[in-house]
Amino acid sequence: MKQTRRCTDRREKKQLIIDPLILLIHPPSAKPSEPPAGIARLSGFLDSLGCRHALLDANLEGLLHLLNANLPDKTAGDTWTKRAFRDCAQNIASLRSAELYRNRDRYRRAVRDIARVLSVLSPEGISIGLADYEQTTLSPLRSRDLLYASEHPEQNPFFAYFSFRLRQMINELQPSHIGLSLNYISQALTAFAMAGFIRRNFYGIQIIMGGGLVTSWGDRIRTEGRFSGLIDHFVSGPGEEQLIRILGINNETGACLRPSYKKLPGNLYLSPGLILPYSASTGCYWNRCDFCPEKAEGSRYVPMKPEKVMTDLNILKQETNPALIHLLDNAVSPALLERLSVNDIGIPWYGFARVNRQLTDPDFCRQLKRSGCRMLKLGIESGDQDVLDRLDKGMDLNTASKVLRTLKNAGIGTYVYLLFGTPPEDEASARKTLSFTVQHSECIDYLNLAIFNMPICSGSASGLETRGFSEGDLSLYTDFVHPLGWNRKKVRAFLDREFKKHPAVSPIIRRELPVFTSNHAPFFV
Repeated sequence: MKQTRRCTDRREKKQLIIDPLILLIHPPSAKPSEPPAGIARLSGFLDSLGCRHALLDANLEGLLHLLNANLPDKTAGDTWTKRAFRDCAQNIASLRSAELYRNRDRYRRAVRDIARVLSVLSPEGISIGLADYEQTTLSPLRSRDLLYASEHPEQNPFFAYFSFRLRQMINELQPSHIGLSLNYISQALTAFAMAGFIRRNFYGIQIIMGGGLVTSWGDRIRTEGRFSGLIDHFVSGPGEEQLIRILGINNETGACLRPSYKKLPGNLYLSPGLILPYSASTGCYWNRCDFCPEKAEGSRYVPMKPEKVMTDLNILKQETNPALIHLLDNAVSPALLERLSVNDIGIPWYGFARVNRQLTDPDFCRQLKRSGCRMLKLGIESGDQDVLDRLDKGMDLNTASKVLRTLKNAGIGTYVYLLFGTPPEDEASARKTLSFTVQHSECIDYLNLAIFNMPICSGSASGLETRGFSEGDLSLYTDFVHPLGWNRKKVRAFLDREFKKHPAVSPIIRRELPVFTSNHAPFFV
């Protein structure tokens, strides 16, 4: 029996779905260190409803396809490049072995050599990386450029891979729908090139696009129907219920929201064993920080019960045998931290946590360590209490100091996030952040130093003079005139010339891991 019955008038592309099958795709380029959580979550949901589906991690496959290429003749005399191509297969194998992570210098060399191969293979005007993708002539933040990418898919450097792979899977599966999971700006141009290739070569398949980036774009992605005829449905926010409505499936029994990684190649990712991504909530339980994209987008906090989380993690542990669990929550809730501390799941884990009094308790932190907590990511943002209060961070620096020292004493690694150039910060405030960092340098394993970007949808920017951050009609951020004159140029100079070069800070900076950063940091702490 045929899966679909197509309308006889070829001008009408709508299908009458009898037995839908959806192919869910994670497009290039993004870090290939762990399976894509978005399509794995949808897979578990669809499994529980008995809906036929398949998954394709085109990011992992596409990058590995490029890395199998031979050294181009034009670089034959370059010693570094010759070594990088010669050792590429071994470097990839080493990143999948725990042995490499015992030597930070060898690890850095392997990652940079792999990145060198991708750089050499990048066509003129295009930069392909293990975590990024850029084109000088096309912007993923301009709708006309996304349309151009869809109309000229053969110009995309991944075309040789995805044209063959998509044709192979579509001919084999005969899907009624294809879903493209678009979470990062670095995926956008290739995702639209893939959509254009599908639309050009396969009649009648409905194309759905969702993911974090589509959510951030909001209604702008649908404005004036600019992508009509290419994308049939855009899905914002959690996509499970929207997806089954598109597929015409009922969820009368209440489907399971436990992700499934069975249809993904768990042993091929560039990590020493499978890193298992898991979301215990959507949104953020604090959801009050000024200028926060989650707040600006109106994302609602929806947590799972800690009992459900523990059940899921134990089932997934049996199914996947992971080396590490990555909790994806914007901040792991205190209730879940409490439950994790008393229920050892037998697998190391890490994730974001808010600075609070719970983490100042030495006994609690030691119990967290025994339960498998390898590292916590902490958004401290500033070392000036006034700045934190005006950003409505809901934390005080005395507590942050105690948290850092308590986690250090418990043996839990810390990845500290600092944010410079926010509207209430000035140079004196930034120096307070430097002072705080210096005072706690022995308690900080890694630092993430970011320069503030104003979310374009933030209502908090109303009192500031703003101007276009880029020419793109899909830009996520807007530039602004800093009310205290602490502009991006000054911030960048301060970070490069003073902050990073401080004798107490520079050793932390030197520990930074290329490309994979916090995704691989737990293997080094």
